[in-house]
Amino acid sequence: MSDQVEASEPRLLFPQLKPFYDKMEPISWLLVRLAVGLIIIPHGWPKLMAGIEATAQRALTSRGIEPAYPLAIALILLETVGGLCVALGLFTRFWAAAIAIEMAIIVYHHLGGGFGWTSRGYEYPLMWGLVMLAVALRGGGPYSLDRRLGKEL
Repeated sequence: MSDQVEASEPRLLFPQLKPFYDKMEPISWLLVRLAVGLIIIPHGWPKLMAGIEATAQRALTSRGIEPAYPLAIALILLETVGGLCVALGLFTRFWAAAIAIEMAIIVYHHLGGGFGWTSRGYEYPLMWGLVMLAVALRGGGPYSLDRRLGKEL
């Protein structure tokens, strides 16, 4: 870490914890990536089980979103395969960016509902989108299949 970055960090109240924090920093990224990847899968799994036609009708056509069939395929792929790949850190930037774009579209379609979750507002997909954007910007991190392969986008 450069001296300039270290100088800008706040001083620890318990400096003895610095070695612990330094060691846990890469693991904290693993936890974030695992959480967002695995928690999005249950959003895609029912769509996968219902099938493309049912997903197209219930999730898209009923909301006036077309072309529903190819978009249903994209939703199912993003929320199942994409979620698993983000969790594993495989092609992390691609999948996380694609899911962030999906969430931006969902936010746009929920703007009329307001912000609060009690009125089916947009704050939940906004949070998902921002976290996935952060994952896309950061990549898989040290404990990822991307790192193991030695390549990433």
